[in-house]
Amino acid sequence: MRGKKIGYYGYPPRDALDKQRERFGGDPVDLDVDLGAPDFRVIPEVYCHIIRNIVNNALHLKDQLGVIVAAVGEDKCDQGRFAAKILKDMGFEVVEVRNHNMKRLRPLRIATSNLPLREKVERIMDLIQADDEREYVQCKPTHGFWGVPPHDMRLLELFPNTTHVYGWTRAVEYGTPADLEAEMEVDPDVPTVFYAQSFCAKNALAKYLAEKYDGLYIDVHGKLTNSVIAKVEAFIRLNWDVKHKT
Repeated sequence: MRGKKIGYYGYPPRDALDKQRERFGGDPVDLDVDLGAPDFRVIPEVYCHIIRNIVNNALHLKDQLGVIVAAVGEDKCDQGRFAAKILKDMGFEVVEVRNHNMKRLRPLRIATSNLPLREKVERIMDLIQADDEREYVQCKPTHGFWGVPPHDMRLLELFPNTTHVYGWTRAVEYGTPADLEAEMEVDPDVPTVFYAQSFCAKNALAKYLAEKYDGLYIDVHGKLTNSVIAKVEAFIRLNWDVKHKT
């Protein structure tokens, strides 16, 4: 079995991934992200694109995967649990895990750094597999991004480096993906874009928080549209101009 790949999604406890590393070796593959897999049409088109990624990626890599470590608890979502059941029924070995850790394992260093936003988010998600002991230059936020890593990561390239990360991604840096209080942390004075993947339950939180803190609420299904790009760019530019005129 060694040489087979380990697939995972969500934020499985590190020991669950390490256990599978001992069986198969190699680095796990994040099935949440867009790996360029074709659409196998198992999941409805009108559905969370991240869950569609999980199933399509798994089917695309089926001959290479030895196991899938599936986060199915409050740290992920019911749709993640459904995906685990579907994949298990289709013949995959699926190990269901729940990451209920509520003790913060790390201070915020990446989410509040001056790295480009896309790089911030990617490095935070890398923490699922391995710790990062590097030092990061901190910055005062001019903008905020709240949410999960988007299906179309180009969204993150619209933001300045002085953007702080909030939402579930911030909770991942803490090491507490099921911590709703951490997920709802927001700096009230920082103009923030509240993002959720279309058809994801997190849209309720994103819309509520955007209205509470006078931010911009957006949801995106697949690829970025010109309309979404225009909204985000206008929001960033408007708040940048206001801050630099006062």
